[in-house]
Amino acid sequence: MSSTGNTSEIKDQAYPDNTLSPETEKQSGPRNGTAVAVAIQGYEGSFHQMAAQHFYGKQTRVICCSTFSEVVKKASDKKESDGGIMAIENSIAGSILPNYNLLQKSKLKVVGEIYLQIRQNLLANPGVQPGDIKEVHSHPMAIQQCLKYLEQFNWKLVETEDTALSAKHIAQHKSKHIAAIAGTLAADLYNLNVLAPDIHTLSNNYTRFLILQHEDLAEVIENANKASVNFHTDHSRGSLAKVLTTIAEGGINLSKLQSSPIPGSDFRYSFHADMEFDTLHQFYQVIKDMRALTEDLKIYGVYRKGKHYS
Repeated sequence: MSSTGNTSEIKDQAYPDNTLSPETEKQSGPRNGTAVAVAIQGYEGSFHQMAAQHFYGKQTRVICCSTFSEVVKKASDKKESDGGIMAIENSIAGSILPNYNLLQKSKLKVVGEIYLQIRQNLLANPGVQPGDIKEVHSHPMAIQQCLKYLEQFNWKLVETEDTALSAKHIAQHKSKHIAAIAGTLAADLYNLNVLAPDIHTLSNNYTRFLILQHEDLAEVIENANKASVNFHTDHSRGSLAKVLTTIAEGGINLSKLQSSPIPGSDFRYSFHADMEFDTLHQFYQVIKDMRALTEDLKIYGVYRKGKHYS
């Protein structure tokens, strides 16, 4: 893959909308020598925190938020955080459409991504045996992911707002008859035993997380080979086909195309596109051609393709 190349060339063609311009380039990472602080949805021990640690390191400090809207708000506050991490799609459940809208309205830039395998485990306090369990608590999605395993037992299944929070609660209350479904990080943080590992039904279950920073802090990523953009056309006949043809003829791999209603419009849609390329010059040439075919085009971020973690 190519490097960023000549800075002046990048400035001229890469930043027509002031996206990630060299003038505002700053290094991502610790502020004043302290650990990176990132906003996440969920609680300590959640899969969002696991994603943060994979990207930034074990020392990462998380700012826990109850909603994705709060994540965007705190990630946008340069005085409060270094950015945020937000789930955007799952290999089984699909795209998280509201998060595309949050990204569209924000001043955040995508500076990276990771793919995390969602591995669910049955957790309980030390000394608790499977025969002691009467209830299992977890997020409804986690319970659904583990139903094949859970149906073997006559346990009451209780839905909660978060997997890690369920683990925290049974630890705090020293529950002897309640187990939780959560990740291994929650087990480590709350001193719980893993009674049964990997109880999810489908093993190929990955969630993609976007790494977000305020546009004033976002850096130009060396060796970038992927970008996320949003665009909409005039919705005339064949307008979308022209854009897609331009992308294909430019040698760009369109790894994702997601439609989303434009708020306040009469059934008009914008399109989120993830684009993979070999060189930045190749990408920005296609962007230049796309601008002539679209009514609006926004670059969410230019970054490196993410790694998969299990």
